[in-house]
Amino acid sequence: MRYRLGVDVGGTFTDVLLLEETSGSTYRAKTPSTPADQSVGVLNGVTKVCTDAGIDPEQIEQVLHGTTVATNAILQGRGARVGLVTTDGFRQVLQIARSFVPGGLAGWIIWPKPEPLAKLEHTVQVVGRIGADGGEITPLDEEQTRGELRKLAGADVEAITVSLINSYANSDHEEQVGRWVAEELPDIPISLSSHVLPEMREYERTLTTVANSYVQPEVSRYVKNLDSSLREKGITAPLSILRSDGGLVQASKAAEDPVSLLLSGPAGGVTGAVWFAQQAGYNDFLTFDMGGTSTDVALVLDGQPRIGRETKVGDLAVRATSVDVRTVGAGGGSIAHVPELTKALRVGPQSAGADPGPAAYGNGGTEPTVTDANVVLGYLPSDLAGGEVKLDVEAARTAVATISDAMGLDSPEAAASGVVDIVNENMFGALRLVSVQQGYDPRDFALVSFGGAGPLHANALGRLTGAWPVIIPPSPGVLCAYGDATTCLRAESARTLIRAFVDLTSDELRSVISDLAEVATERLETEGVPRAEQTATYQVDLRYHGQGFEIPVDLDPDVLTGTGDLLAELGTAFDTEHKRLFSFLLKNEREVINLRVTVSGPRPEVAWTELAQGSEDPSAALIEESQVWMDGAHTTAGIYDREKLLAGNVIVGPAIVTEMDSTTLVLSGHAATVDPSGSLIIRPV
Repeated sequence: MRYRLGVDVGGTFTDVLLLEETSGSTYRAKTPSTPADQSVGVLNGVTKVCTDAGIDPEQIEQVLHGTTVATNAILQGRGARVGLVTTDGFRQVLQIARSFVPGGLAGWIIWPKPEPLAKLEHTVQVVGRIGADGGEITPLDEEQTRGELRKLAGADVEAITVSLINSYANSDHEEQVGRWVAEELPDIPISLSSHVLPEMREYERTLTTVANSYVQPEVSRYVKNLDSSLREKGITAPLSILRSDGGLVQASKAAEDPVSLLLSGPAGGVTGAVWFAQQAGYNDFLTFDMGGTSTDVALVLDGQPRIGRETKVGDLAVRATSVDVRTVGAGGGSIAHVPELTKALRVGPQSAGADPGPAAYGNGGTEPTVTDANVVLGYLPSDLAGGEVKLDVEAARTAVATISDAMGLDSPEAAASGVVDIVNENMFGALRLVSVQQGYDPRDFALVSFGGAGPLHANALGRLTGAWPVIIPPSPGVLCAYGDATTCLRAESARTLIRAFVDLTSDELRSVISDLAEVATERLETEGVPRAEQTATYQVDLRYHGQGFEIPVDLDPDVLTGTGDLLAELGTAFDTEHKRLFSFLLKNEREVINLRVTVSGPRPEVAWTELAQGSEDPSAALIEESQVWMDGAHTTAGIYDREKLLAGNVIVGPAIVTEMDSTTLVLSGHAATVDPSGSLIIRPV
């Protein structure tokens, strides 16, 4: 037997999934997260899942991990003290930034500008200049450079970023400065912008590389600590970390390029959603991942998640490839409150987190949360996570009653219903960001819901978006861990090539892309993936002459390897995408800006499980009937055990389907059909 271990750390729970490749059988565990040291929660989950499966940890052959360590370091401001080395005259590149203020027209009045990740007093300038064409204008001054580096040594910096002007065109100066840094500040991690992001625009390149340095020591410590702890438990299997784009990278490589991990956690859920949606026969769908602290949404088209070139974490926006995930502060732990001034109910973004958690958890929490609202409405059973968490119904009612009292409502149920309605609208807004705002009609897509809290709200989100059917995969609460365990190794190579179409030939473009592909291929080879098992995808950033932004266009591999007019194909694809996004075209000359090649290894050959066939009658899985509050009144709902459901069973709402890691709510006027793949397919009736 071949076992793969998928691990996903969330804000409230740590999910662990043990997958046996040959049979496709799974074992899962859900344990409380340990924010102070995430590896503790991971090891607790590993111990539990191995015990449940009856295997020795030594039998695990691969450990695949989605982590929020890099994300939390940014959000909580506990990254490294970064020293920045820039070209003479560019010392304030991070302070000047871009003239953009979020919010409305008067947003600048109330917007507190975030502090740069590298302080001005930790930024030094070096004499030396590379031109935009890659030629040397001014040579480096070694004595002056070493003198500036000694200033950083005296400032006790913990990581160094070297970002020199135009290094994307010629990295010689950066690499030389990097060697001098290694001599003057030994044992301090160094990030070169020409390695992290070899693309034009010095601000974005500098910011991204500084972010890489900022989280590098924290990620490196965590990876080493986790790897060591796993080995102490007898797990000698290689540890791989999930990247923001949904691919895997060896742990040692991940520590070198941690900026690519900022959306590691959410990417795992999208990857797992693709796995199960395709089993149910759906390739176009929205994903909806609701956990304890936040909700992540994404769009998948033709079985491929939409990939973006910007990764946002809090106020930080870096240029790093990632699944185009949008996040809102709406989760099971989101706190409901009524401001004294407006008396209008608000939900989130503040969260009760894992400690103390919702009032219903009985850990000292007193503020009303979305989870408490679901308990009051009768949507959640008294036990969560397979009995790991016992819910205190009275504590939940007491907490939610503070909302009904503040608003003068008749009952806690009325207040709880309002809390759920508002959080659903917040998540609906996020789903519009990845669909309507990108030129897609959500009614043309299915909706795949997962996360510990997602299936409770999925039916309502299907009703708001018009996205049918709503698909609830098996083990939705640990789907991110499933995605970690079923994805593949990946490497990326990119460069800037600013050339107008009239100044470029198809053969020249093919040659540059081929060189990039070779670099990415060699990287993946060093991680143990033979060339014969690798597949490549190609992307070109294009714009009209005079535009200040680019549009990424995917390139058909068949066109690349052929002898046809590559530029004509790119031009047609660019026009199509531009028209979809902005509804118009220009007659300006097109320009190639950036080229990107992503090389992936094979996905693991994991068997797909299929449920035994049954009739439409689900009564064999009925546990009991219970009172729930729905459509403004109490009504009776059946509670079903998902593990006892058979393919073809039809559960008519109102109904609740329970399992170890999540709970699914089927609203009145809807029905859930059990697919042979194990997914619940919810549609209106």
